[in-house]
Amino acid sequence: MTRTEYRWLLPSALADDELPGDRGRSRRTVRDWAVDITAFLCAAGFGMLALVTIEADPTTPDGVLVADSLVGAAACCGLWARRRWPVGVAVTLTAVSLVEPVAAGAMLVGLFSLAVHRPFRPVAFIGAGALVVAPVQPMLRPDPGSSFLASSVIGALLVLLVLSWGMVVGSRRQLVVSLRERARRAETEAELRAEQAQRLAREAIAREMHDVLAHRLTLLSVHAGALEFRPDAPTAEVARAAGVIRDSAHEALQDLREIIGVLRAPGESEDGNRPQPTLVTLDALVDESRSAGMRVTLDNRVADPARAPAATGRTVYRIAQEALTNARKHAPGAPVGVTVAGGPGDGLTIEVDNPAPDEPFDPVPGSGQGLIGLTERANLAGGSLDHGPRPDGGFTVRARLPWPA
Repeated sequence: MTRTEYRWLLPSALADDELPGDRGRSRRTVRDWAVDITAFLCAAGFGMLALVTIEADPTTPDGVLVADSLVGAAACCGLWARRRWPVGVAVTLTAVSLVEPVAAGAMLVGLFSLAVHRPFRPVAFIGAGALVVAPVQPMLRPDPGSSFLASSVIGALLVLLVLSWGMVVGSRRQLVVSLRERARRAETEAELRAEQAQRLAREAIAREMHDVLAHRLTLLSVHAGALEFRPDAPTAEVARAAGVIRDSAHEALQDLREIIGVLRAPGESEDGNRPQPTLVTLDALVDESRSAGMRVTLDNRVADPARAPAATGRTVYRIAQEALTNARKHAPGAPVGVTVAGGPGDGLTIEVDNPAPDEPFDPVPGSGQGLIGLTERANLAGGSLDHGPRPDGGFTVRARLPWPA
C-alpha cells in the first residue's frame, strides 16, 4: 500500500506531513470530514437536549428560547473553523457557554480540538477558564431538573475529560510525526553512508589500480624508450627488452583483469586470482626492477618477514613499488636504496632513496597522485609517511607502520 492510498485514513496534519508537497493547502481528508460531521452532530444533539430542557421550563420567555436556538446553531457552525483557529474558537465558545447552555456541547468539542492542536500552556489557560464557567453557568441559568452541585461537578468532569482525551490524541500525533521524521532521517543517513561507502570503495580501487598498473606501465615505457633510442643495440639486449615488455604487458593485463573482476563481483574471489603481495614478495619486486635495468640495493633487516601482518606487509610492498616507479620515471639510471627494518612491537620502517640523475632524460608524465595515495594508505594502516627532495637533489620516501607485539 503506497502513501497516497491510505492518506484519506489520516488526519490532515499527518497526511500533509506524509506528502510534503501538499503542505500549506490544509485540505481535509475523508477522515477529517467524517470527524467534523460527527463532532457537529454531537454538539447539535447536546444543544438540542439543552434546548428541550429550557423549553420544558414554563417560566422561559419565547424570545429567550429563540435566542438560545440561534446562538446554539451559530456555536455549532463555528466548529467548522476550529481546525484553523482552535484558540479563538475555544475562547469564544467558552465565553458564550457562560450564559448559553445550548453552546456547552460546542464548547467541549472546541476544547478537544484545542488540546489536540496546541501546546500545554494555552490549553491550561483556556481549560482553567472553562472550569470556572462550569459552576457559573448553572448559577446564571439553573437547570430545574438537577441541583447546582450536580450540574457544576458534571460540567467540570466533562471539561477535564475532553481536555485529557485531546492531549492524549495530540501527544500520539506528535509521537507519530517524530517517529516518521526519525525514519526519514535514518533513511537519509543510510543513503549517505551507502554513497560514502561506494566513494571509499572507488577510491580504494583507483589507488590499487594506480599502485599496480603504474609500475608495469613504467617498465613498458622505459624499455620501449630504450629500443627507440638504441635501434643498433645488440640482438640479445633487444630480445631481453622485448621480453620484459611482453612480461610487463601480460602482468598489467592480469592485474587489470583482477581489478575489473572485483568491480563486477565484489567480495568474490576466483581460483585463478594471484595472492596479494606481502613483505616476503619484496625480493621479487626488487629483482623485477633490476631486470628492467635499475640499480637497486635492498637492505632487509627484518628477521622473519613471513611473520609480518599481511596488511602491513602489503602496504610496505606498495610503498616500495610506488617509490621504485617514481625513481624509474624521475631519476633513470640513478641507484636506488631500499631499507626495511623492524619487528614485533617496534613497528616496520621502510626507506627508499635515490640521488639526482647524472644524465639528462626525457621525463615521464606524472601528477604526484601516487605519493598522495601512499600517504592515505599509510594513515589507514595506522602509520605515517614522509617524502620530499634532499639537499643534493635526490629524493627520499620514508614510512613507519605498526607491527603489534
